[in-house]
Amino acid sequence: MKLVRTFGRGRAAADALIESLERRGSVTTSRVEPVARKILSAVRKSGDRALLKYAAELDGLTNGERLLVSREEMKSAWDSTAPKLQAAMMVARGNILAFAEAQLPPEWNISPTAGVKTGQIVRSLGSVGCYVPGGRYPLPSTLLMTVTPAQVAGVERIVVCSPKPAKETMAAAWLAGVTEFYRVGGAQAIGALAYGTATIGRVDKIVGPGNLYVTAAKMLVSGDCGIDMPAGPTEIVVTSETGKAEGIAADLVAQAEHDPEALAVFITSNEPLARAVSLEVTAQAQNNTIAKQALAAQGCIFVTATIQEAQQLTNRLAPEHLTVDTSADLKWVRNAGSVFVGAYAPQSMGDYISGPNHVLPTGRAGRVRGGLSVLDFVKVITVQQYTHAGLRRMGPHAITLAEAEGLKGHAKSVQVKMK
Repeated sequence: MKLVRTFGRGRAAADALIESLERRGSVTTSRVEPVARKILSAVRKSGDRALLKYAAELDGLTNGERLLVSREEMKSAWDSTAPKLQAAMMVARGNILAFAEAQLPPEWNISPTAGVKTGQIVRSLGSVGCYVPGGRYPLPSTLLMTVTPAQVAGVERIVVCSPKPAKETMAAAWLAGVTEFYRVGGAQAIGALAYGTATIGRVDKIVGPGNLYVTAAKMLVSGDCGIDMPAGPTEIVVTSETGKAEGIAADLVAQAEHDPEALAVFITSNEPLARAVSLEVTAQAQNNTIAKQALAAQGCIFVTATIQEAQQLTNRLAPEHLTVDTSADLKWVRNAGSVFVGAYAPQSMGDYISGPNHVLPTGRAGRVRGGLSVLDFVKVITVQQYTHAGLRRMGPHAITLAEAEGLKGHAKSVQVKMK
């Protein structure tokens, strides 16, 4: 990991590095966008024919292998899963379920004045596509994280797409009660979900993380189909003054092992701690090839002049995962996907078991939204109701505003009903 001081002779280098990190969200998909666009266009035009072609070429779908994963296959995967892993999945699903239920927005109404009632009703989306990566590692946790809140929201049709789905992922699908699961991935899966084919019906929204091709495809279809967020490579920031080097390094290495493109950053004004973390990271990543690559390429340690500067830098980076020292630090946190507090909250617990979602904003999208939640699967619809007396009381104000804007028809629609 690069160690950079943000003050003194290191300031210019630090400023340049920080600015490049702030730009990370806008450039990552540009190099793969032409390929993603070509695949999407083919799937939109030729449907299943293009989908099966790319599934064979890119997902390894063999001749005679069905796109649809049957419930029998899912049950077989569950039955052959070790009881210890079954128990862990059940605990994780239970916590995700409880958290999503607590997140559900309520329906309510108020009466701002006599004869007027306003409020909101909550309705689920009709259909969603949950993308579960199937590349380097099996990710049953991602299936649970995407499917479960959709179920809590009441979504009627939930479609899962995953290339070369691992036994563990199919087992999680059985546990979650998934009935529509396709062994297809990449931009071709996104195209099928967004535009529909004879085999895979289109959905209202696509959620879930993926590689650069998946992210580019999601962004390209976002005008035709809802998406959650452009989820890029994993990011971790640890901002600490008093933490233990061993634990900080362990979190940095853990998130770095997701992807050679992962971003891992440690921020502190405590230079001795910075140097200790640097040594620990080198030691802990020694036999972890992917983490070692990510840390060498994107890993950096910022030593700031003050604690306040460390806090400001953290918010500028708007990380996907953030670890801080104590709950008092939550007061200054403005931009982050998910926050882990203290020495006993490893970020890996959020990846698997805690309950809050692990599908989180990357590329500084944490400035404008949090992680995937039950809110991504519902619509909050506003409602307004007037009595005749209420309209006569409030109508004149609306007429005044309409006339000020020169919208005579608006004023007339109120006047007619006030009679």
